[in-house]
Amino acid sequence: MIKILLLEDDHILSQTLQLFLSKEGYEVDVACDMEKAESLSFQKQYDLYLFDINLPKGSGLELLKALRHAEDNTPTIFITAQIDMHSMEEGFSLDAIDYIKKPFDPEELRIRIAAKFKSHILHYGDISYDQEHDILYKNDTVIDLGHVNHQIFTLLLHHCGSVVTKEALYGCFEHSSSTALRVAITTIKQKLEIDIKNIRAKGYMLEEL
Repeated sequence: MIKILLLEDDHILSQTLQLFLSKEGYEVDVACDMEKAESLSFQKQYDLYLFDINLPKGSGLELLKALRHAEDNTPTIFITAQIDMHSMEEGFSLDAIDYIKKPFDPEELRIRIAAKFKSHILHYGDISYDQEHDILYKNDTVIDLGHVNHQIFTLLLHHCGSVVTKEALYGCFEHSSSTALRVAITTIKQKLEIDIKNIRAKGYMLEEL
């Protein structure tokens, strides 16, 4: 599950966005000030920051600058009532990925977030695969299948709904054999608690859910 930290001092807006994004399948933590947001950022690993720029004390720009100095490169979208060229330039210099201007439809924010993550996160039930970092998760817990099994599963995942030939799967092994492949498939099925179809004389397939 993609984890989001929302920094927004408007309680009604923050609650609305938290509820909306949670229904969309995101895990959202809310902070109403910089101190709380900074604390949460050190406690947990987030996939995305949503930071309001104008806060009663400080700004989202200041917080992101501090986090970047701490080598936190989490993708960030700024939320702001007014977009001025100076703030925009500063935000993008800190590698912000987008701005969204208040007031906005939560659906617009959903579209922007989905555009960021659809390209490198693959989902299969409670399993997610971060292609950018080559990490596999099950129920948000990192799963280590071992190098060969990891390659086999991700190959099947990339071709979900289609048969992956045995010959293609053999390419994951240094020394391949039908026995080694069967053992690997069994191990993957048990560890991930999934079904992998054996298509007789052809190969294996992850069925679409």
